[in-house]
Amino acid sequence: MAAFLITQAIGLLRGILVYRVFGTSADLDSFNAANRVTELLYNLMAGGALGSAFIPTFTGLLAKEQRERAWKLASAVANLLLLGLTLVAALAMIFAPQVVRHGLYVLSPGESIGQEALTVALLRVMLPTVVIFGLSGLVMGILNANQRFWLPAIAPAMYSIGQILGVLLLPRELGINRLAWGALAGSLLHLLIQLPNLLKLGGGYTLTLGRGVAEVREVISLMGPRILGVAVVQLNFFVNTIIALSLPDGSVSSITLAFTWMMMPEVAIAQSVAVAAMPTFSTQVALGKLDDLRTSLASSLRGVLLLAMPATVGLILLRTPLIRVLYEGGSFTALSTEMVAWALLWYTAGLMGHSVLEVIVRAFYALHDTRTPVTVGVVAMSLNVAFSFAFSRLFSAWGWMPHGGLALANSLATFLEMSTLVILLRRRLNGLGGSTVPRALLLGGLGSLAMGLTVWGWLSLTAALPEVVRLVGGAAAGVAIYGAVMLALRVPELNSVLAALRRRMKRKQG
Repeated sequence: MAAFLITQAIGLLRGILVYRVFGTSADLDSFNAANRVTELLYNLMAGGALGSAFIPTFTGLLAKEQRERAWKLASAVANLLLLGLTLVAALAMIFAPQVVRHGLYVLSPGESIGQEALTVALLRVMLPTVVIFGLSGLVMGILNANQRFWLPAIAPAMYSIGQILGVLLLPRELGINRLAWGALAGSLLHLLIQLPNLLKLGGGYTLTLGRGVAEVREVISLMGPRILGVAVVQLNFFVNTIIALSLPDGSVSSITLAFTWMMMPEVAIAQSVAVAAMPTFSTQVALGKLDDLRTSLASSLRGVLLLAMPATVGLILLRTPLIRVLYEGGSFTALSTEMVAWALLWYTAGLMGHSVLEVIVRAFYALHDTRTPVTVGVVAMSLNVAFSFAFSRLFSAWGWMPHGGLALANSLATFLEMSTLVILLRRRLNGLGGSTVPRALLLGGLGSLAMGLTVWGWLSLTAALPEVVRLVGGAAAGVAIYGAVMLALRVPELNSVLAALRRRMKRKQG
């Protein structure tokens, strides 16, 4: 979780630097358009599909002490990735003008492609990142399966650092190309920082494509539904963007920035827990220890809920000071702040749903089931589209800013998706830890209520103070009150954290 927070902070610094250097120029539009293509190619070819399919299979072999077979699987997947992604990147490099001219409208309707010739040149510089990220993602999966989490979690920060160094160190005459070369260097850093841990594992590499290896076929079959899920998410993004383009100016950029901020606590809280929990889930499934799986799953859900609930309340209450302090000024007006804060309100309503979903789907993947979460996800995304049309029109009829309806649609669809998967998983495992998860909801709800009242009171009493004081003071007061309530209620997770800190301090003193 610490590594995820560091990565988020460095990513924020990268964004600030990039916008200060390049502004909202056509050059930056060109970079963003090229980056959009490389991200999509990686996500469709590998991305989350690789981790959800590879980690359970690889971990299962390790749990059964079939180490040689596990590393043969890893070698085969690495070779297949290298060949497949290299072919796709090479074709995209050859046909880059056509991809930029015709493909980007389909990928990102309404998004500026900048200066076409420059976008093509930047895309060709950045296409090798597709191959590098594919291999780096596999290394990340191998390390996670072996309970190594720090370097894989900090690796995304290396990508941001590469771009920062590119902007600061390369000659200014290169213009936006500094950012593209920095992105390429950052992708290499993303891979290289993980290699020391990989080498320490002592696994062997085999020049094989996995013919006759059943586990390779299993990984490919598990990836299929996940790739379909990624495609459906992309289609959902396409439809939402089309709807947002029909709304008042600034709606697309408002929901984009608001969603980014909602995802920051989601990544730090839920993705960190889910990534760390998945190898444990996979090992327990491989060894047939479903009772242990239920206990681990309940523990993970408790931890996520106890953090996501106060994060939801805090972000809802502090959203306007947050956006105003960080962004308002120049072309980003008070109206811009109002529009982003409005969308953030409705997106944040779905933060708990997104967070629980991260853990639940990892449990399905550990059970070697990618079909169920993808099927439910496809239905949820379809509902999201229907809700988006309905809520945007309803908000407009009520005199509210209609782009908030798109955010509410996402939150409601995510909640329904999460609820359905929880019910299905509970039936499959014959329970999810008894009363431990509902108890966490109760305790977290009491603490969040006390925190919310405190922050609301602070904001009401400090209306005349500078926004940065209101923001920092409100956040500090909220954290302090929530922590005090959790301590008073003797929440086991907090006691465990405090005990771990005391043990670490004793070791340092010793």
